[in-house]
Amino acid sequence: MLSRRQFLGSAAIGAVAASAAPSQGRLKLREFDYSQVTLTEGPIAAMYQRMRAHYLKLDEDRILKIYRQRAGMPAPGRDMGGWYDANGFVPGHLFGQFVSGLSRLHACTGDPEARAKVQRLVAGYAAAFEKDGNPYAHQKTIDTWACYVLDKYEIGLLDAANLTGNQQAKSLLPRIVQAGTRYIPDHTFDRVGVRQPPYDEPYVLPENLFLTYALTGDRRHLEMAKLYLLDRDFFDPLANGQNVLPGRHGYSHVIALSSGAKAYEVLGDAKYLRAIRNAWDMIEQTQQYASGAWAADELFVRPRSGELAATLTSTHNHFETPCCFYAHAKLARYLTAFTGDAQYGDGLERVLLNTILGCLDPDDDGGYFYYSDYQARARKSYYKQKWPCCAGTLLQSVADFPLNVYFQDSRGVFVNLYAGSELRWKPNGVAVTLRQKTAYPESEHIQFQVEASAPVEFSVRLRIPGWLEKPAAIAVNGKALRIKAERGNFAEVSRRWRSGDTIDLELPFTSRTVAIEDRVPDVVAAMRGPVMLAAIEPPDDLIAGAASLAQMDAVPGKALEFDCRTSTGTVRMLPFYRVQREPYSTYFRRTGL
Repeated sequence: MLSRRQFLGSAAIGAVAASAAPSQGRLKLREFDYSQVTLTEGPIAAMYQRMRAHYLKLDEDRILKIYRQRAGMPAPGRDMGGWYDANGFVPGHLFGQFVSGLSRLHACTGDPEARAKVQRLVAGYAAAFEKDGNPYAHQKTIDTWACYVLDKYEIGLLDAANLTGNQQAKSLLPRIVQAGTRYIPDHTFDRVGVRQPPYDEPYVLPENLFLTYALTGDRRHLEMAKLYLLDRDFFDPLANGQNVLPGRHGYSHVIALSSGAKAYEVLGDAKYLRAIRNAWDMIEQTQQYASGAWAADELFVRPRSGELAATLTSTHNHFETPCCFYAHAKLARYLTAFTGDAQYGDGLERVLLNTILGCLDPDDDGGYFYYSDYQARARKSYYKQKWPCCAGTLLQSVADFPLNVYFQDSRGVFVNLYAGSELRWKPNGVAVTLRQKTAYPESEHIQFQVEASAPVEFSVRLRIPGWLEKPAAIAVNGKALRIKAERGNFAEVSRRWRSGDTIDLELPFTSRTVAIEDRVPDVVAAMRGPVMLAAIEPPDDLIAGAASLAQMDAVPGKALEFDCRTSTGTVRMLPFYRVQREPYSTYFRRTGL
């Protein structure tokens, strides 16, 4: 493997015309392109549109100011403040994520302003870089988080090149990587126990280095990706079934699992697939709150030890929401593509509906939601400093919402998430639009409408959620189907489709509770279908009987709102994603049977 010095010093290696395309045999399913999916209705689409409008208003001069100042260039615009400026925690850290997310918005919507914004940001960054060859905004960035920020530059330039056709980004990318190697370690190592800067995290780098190799064909990037894989301390034990998550940093190690996924995709070493599958199961079985969140205070806990339950009173920082959702969603998509299993769609749905969808909308000057809080009588708020890391991953996460909804194979389409949307593709060469009409999760009914330029045969596979307690109902053109529709699997509807054909799917929601841990069975959250409910304006000690939690009274005319009888009176319950600034509690003390 190449060291940093070998990368910088070897002119003989050069760029090679190598194909970085992974073996298609390792992908059972494939994502659709951003341009093929449009979100149309429901709460997921509504959040997408709000965040799109917010990020298109970002002031480019303010974003570029810290880079221009470093390069001694004119630097108009107000200071960003918070984490972003010279006296901030990580100066200039969000630049790559902003470029990445805006590129993805353009790819999905075709928005010319998003593309133009990307072009101006890349040009401004390049101009500062050309002055002195330093890719970073400030020495403090290098000292604090050199690997993390270099990784963000890479994905920003990769997305600008691949999704907006920006040739300047494509030519700049390998130069930024090479310049960045002057400031990062020449070997990989773990971050266990590090709670204060510097936060060297070389193990976050491989995924985007693999992607850089795919774009450039330069094998030096492939060798760098292999160099930084955290094999001995992380992937090897995970592949062998050893749970090494406790005590490790939540976001950085879960985002590192995407590097393992890309290593499996490119290199074909099955240990990486075993590692990421085992890690998913460990997180799901031992680390998650009812919402699907994990890593309170940004650290994984010891499994089944009572530590997870203890966090309900020991901290308000239960989930680094946009950042950790971003890592979780990427891992879920990789695992869905590799395995074709519905369980990863179940997990993605749980975390999407109950964490990131519940973020407060940001303000116009760097105020962003960061931690989900599951303490009693919590309140949602912005992070204490402006422009935290979640300002970047919020954009990337929401821009990726369309990727989460559908997958494909040679026989047809897999519906991974239920969200009002439109899919366009060409099964067997025939132009087809599949419209998903639903307000899910505020409706239990989903209808799919087919528009085809000619009759065509393909399969539609519908995810049947594992949380169902009653059978799903499926009908085609109004006629009920008797097909295999097992919980936790995909139900297949295959036929020759014509314009005007419909599929109706009914997913019956029921009320249930989810305990914080097996050893603390009477501390529970209330669920309705896939949605975690929160008690609004609750008493300090939220106590309810099992029967009351199982039989809450629906509020007429208000989807997913209920009244629940407690030991001190009735409380209103509504989805966590609908909570704003009012006090709420997410966990009850359950009494009785």
